[in-house]
Parts: sequence; C-alpha cells; structure tokens
Amino acid sequence: MHQVGLFWFHADLRVVDNAALVQASQEVDRLICVYCLPPVPRGKKSPNSLSGHRLQFLQESLTALDSSLSRLGQQLDVIYAPALETIAQLITRHDIGAIYGTSTADYYVNKVWKLLKKRYSMISFNQVGTSSLIGPAQLPFPLDELPDSFSKFRRKVEPIDISSPLVEPESLPRPPANTAASQWQQLFPAFKQNPSPLFSGGESNGIEHLQGYFARELASSYKTTRNGLDGMDYSTKFSPWLANGNLSARTVMKALKDYEHTVGRNDSTYWIYFELLWRDYFHYYALKYGSRLFSFSGIRQCKPSTSFYAERFQKWCQGNTPYPIVNACMNQLNSTGYLSNRGRQMAASCFVHELNLDWRYGAAYLEQQLIDYDVASNWGNWQYLAGVGSDPRGHRQFDLAKQTQLYDPDNIFIHKWAGDDCSAVLDSVDAADWPIVDSLTVDRL
Repeated sequence: MHQVGLFWFHADLRVVDNAALVQASQEVDRLICVYCLPPVPRGKKSPNSLSGHRLQFLQESLTALDSSLSRLGQQLDVIYAPALETIAQLITRHDIGAIYGTSTADYYVNKVWKLLKKRYSMISFNQVGTSSLIGPAQLPFPLDELPDSFSKFRRKVEPIDISSPLVEPESLPRPPANTAASQWQQLFPAFKQNPSPLFSGGESNGIEHLQGYFARELASSYKTTRNGLDGMDYSTKFSPWLANGNLSARTVMKALKDYEHTVGRNDSTYWIYFELLWRDYFHYYALKYGSRLFSFSGIRQCKPSTSFYAERFQKWCQGNTPYPIVNACMNQLNSTGYLSNRGRQMAASCFVHELNLDWRYGAAYLEQQLIDYDVASNWGNWQYLAGVGSDPRGHRQFDLAKQTQLYDPDNIFIHKWAGDDCSAVLDSVDAADWPIVDSLTVDRL
C-alpha cells in the first residue's frame, strides 16, 4: 500500500460514481485532493476570461465537493497554479506514491498526465474511466478505428449494456498530518454574482434536478420539445452538471431506465439515450484526434474558406448582427451562461456562413461563456458545423429565416432577448480594419 496518494479533480466534481476515488480509498493510507485553477493573467478578469456565470457554477460545484469530501474525512484544496507545476511540487513535498484521476477527453489534461508519467516513472498513475456512458474497455473497436460518423458509432454501441453507477466510498483516507486546511474560497477569482442563476452547481443540486425532471414526466415528451429556445422544461438541462462532473452519464442513464420501467418507454425517452450517445461519440472523437480537435482544418485536414473580421466577431459576440434570431441567442447566452442546442447551431452556422469567420474564434467564445462547456462536445460540434469534422454531409448551413419561422414564428424569443434591437449594417470597416467608403462619398471626391 502506498503511503500518500493524490487525487486530481478536474471535470469529475462528485463522490458518487467516481471509480478513481473509490480506487484511491482502497489503496493509500493518506490522500490529498486537489483542483487546479490557473491564476488570473495580468489584465484579464478571470482564468482564460471565463464568464461570471461559468465561474459561479464552478465555485458552487467546488464548494459542494469540499462539503462531500469533509463528510468522508477529506478536504479539497483548490490551487491557483497550473496543474503540472502544482502536482510536481506536491509530489516532492509529500513524497506522493500514487496519483488518481478520472479519465477525460480533455487534450490538455491528458498532456499533463503524460508529462508527469514520463517525469515520475516510480509513481503509480491511475486514470479510471467514468466520464462517459460506455467505458473504453467496452468499445467493440480500437480507438483508432472509431467510426467516421455518429450513425455508424451508434449502431455499433447501442447493444452494449450500460454499467450501473458506483455508490460513494464509505470513507476516504485522511490528508497527511502536515496538510493545513485550505482557504481557497477567500482567494477565488472575483466575478459578478448572479442572484438568480438558471443553474446552481454541485452534486446534490444536480441530483435534485435529475429527480425533478423525471418526477414531472417531462421525459415522455422530450423529442417533441427538445428544439425549444427558451425556458427550463423543453429539454433535460442535465448538461451543466454533466459537463462539470457533478453528475455522471451513468447516473443519468440509471434514472432514465428507472423512469422507463415505472412510467413507460417511448421515442422521447430513447432520444435522451440517443443524446447521451452523441456525448460519448464526441468524447472518443476528442481522444482519437487529440490536438486536431482545435485545428483550423479539423480532422478532415481541409481549410475552410474563411477569414477574420474583428468587427463582425464583436458584433456576433454582442448580439448586434443583422440577424435577429442570432442576436437573441447571443444575448441569452451572455445574460445567462446558457444557450439551447438549436440556438447554438444557428449561432454557429451564422458565424461560419453569413459572417465568414474562422470557426475557432466562435468555439473559443462559447468556451468562455457556457456554464455547460464540455471540451469534446463544444469543439466537435463546431467542427461539424464548419465542415471540417465528422459530418458526412460536410458544410451545413442553416437558413436563418426558415429557422426563425419554425422555432420563433411570433418573434417571442427575439423580442424577449432584444434580438431586433440591432444594427442593420454588418460592416463599417473591412477585414484590415479600414473604413468602408460608400458610393456617395466616392461621388463627392
């Protein structure tokens, strides 16, 4: 048995169905639990310019995790430094013998794991996969043979039985004797508190929302309502807690199966499972392609014919384009930290096609803003819309007028989020930031 172990939390902020935490509880005498939040760069408001909505949900999730760990005899230390530097210092200071964490599709987290394993070969490194619905060992193909479309992936994995979620450990090894209680909450980056957030972070809040959703039998109509743009009941809204790891996909799946057993199974309940499989597909997509998830030419290695217009980008971010439905979506995102799936598709399509912008800037902006930001789903979906990803049909473009007629025919959503309070002119400068001269000015010269 190792004397001291370290658990590195990232997007697995829970104690239920956390296989790596269970393993750590059985293998070490002492345990250190850490979460690494990079310090605020000079001149920036928050780490990676994360929105206040995202920071608030994260802080609530970390506070809840700290409380759960305390109940099990542990404590959480949030350290404001890069993970590689932080873990290296802890290894030296506490003579760490084993490091634990949940397997992830996050390229940068995995890069740190690889560097640490290479640098500290004498240490036992343990990444256990409970971040996806279907575990890596259950896949009926090697990762490098991941199907090139979701449809092919779904047909191969649908017959697989989903494992039940694990219960939380009965207790955890205590921290080393020389570990002081952390004062991390006092040092958490400052942000504007939202007194009425759409979502509250933390495992218990996630479980409460999960139970409430199924108790109201909303799952039986999910397929017919899922393309809604506003409100809390048209879709499951599980994504914030899934993205931060407050809930596991297996916990959601168990609740879904229980619902189907007691209330009934139909196309809508199946469609919730279908969406969980989409999440899994992007998880393995990100694992397979690594840094190519962020590449301009994507996995297809074909460069889109786009440019970068600073003014267009700012207008899109601020909801001030000539497209009211897109403006409403962006205003909703900026005000709440959340945007519907249909809204994300329309905003991304406009960004790529109508505005002719480099898709990576749109993906990065949503990374900053979204409470439910998930690296694999966000960047995978943007590649899909930009025509450089897994979509067999290639470059998809949404007819914004038609989308408005389908999903907001009475302009209720547009009016609520001030989508029509905008500039009708897209460009006042060109791509090089030079003023655009109109024909009347030319005639006067």
